[in-house]
Amino acid sequence: MRLAGHMVSMGLAYDRLGAGPPLVLLHGIGHRRQAWDAVLDRLAPYRDLIIVDLPGHGESPPLQTGGRSVAHALVAETMGLLDVLGLQRAHFAGSSLGGRLALEAAVAGRAASVTALSPAGFWRSSRELTYARAVSKVMQAAGRLVQPLGPALARSTAGRAMIYAEIVSKPSLVGPEQAIGDMDAFLAARYTTNAILAAATPFTGTVPAGVPVTIAWGTNDRLLPPRQALVAKERIPQARLVPLPGCGHVPMTDNPALVADVLLRGSRVAQHVGRQSAAGLAPVRWRPTVRCQSPAGRFRVSIG
Repeated sequence: MRLAGHMVSMGLAYDRLGAGPPLVLLHGIGHRRQAWDAVLDRLAPYRDLIIVDLPGHGESPPLQTGGRSVAHALVAETMGLLDVLGLQRAHFAGSSLGGRLALEAAVAGRAASVTALSPAGFWRSSRELTYARAVSKVMQAAGRLVQPLGPALARSTAGRAMIYAEIVSKPSLVGPEQAIGDMDAFLAARYTTNAILAAATPFTGTVPAGVPVTIAWGTNDRLLPPRQALVAKERIPQARLVPLPGCGHVPMTDNPALVADVLLRGSRVAQHVGRQSAAGLAPVRWRPTVRCQSPAGRFRVSIG
């Protein structure tokens, strides 16, 4: 459940709901925080969820580099949200670009654990990065052409298959309203998307040995090939590799139960979970839903 909150002019837009250890959810490039909607009900009984719109995406303000690199600015803004919330560390999970940022949070010492779904930054050659850039350009061009037809496309399975061709394996499981919102958000974020892709660099950071890392990859990922998981394993030796059978690049709607279980296992706290599947834990009390934006040093909220 979401309730409208008071919007402010600064800071990242986010939703907060659930109870338990804090888990920050970061979406991929050109997407929005609603990418996680399909798994929230499965996660919220066990985690304090913080679902974020990245800079230049969704309802967050544009990405401002301020003389910093694009990568540094993205990480700094995301970590700034933790500061506003008074969290020194949190569990992180991210999809694509969000997975890369989750790993960067670990490098910065802010992540208790990381679960990365098809994280960016592990291409095996420049051709794979060039391909991802080209796909984004094609999707932007096609999106601008068909945007007037967006509502009609979103109402049919064939239309949603066109919208999500490169990123979702089972577009029939995406609802029409989400499809329309995703299309509009993707086009609105195109300038940020282009800036991020133009400045893309491989992941070379060192994740502290004590931070658990799960790398999960959709076996039907067409944007970032699943073989990139092997590169991730080489660079992050402690990482646990998990295949997501039948899932695409953005797997949350393709198999919500599987993705939720991977996120819960990846962010489990030993003294609470032990060897038991996180999905089998008894539910705990939910917190009220909070939706707000975090300015520098203050925020206003609407609580239901």
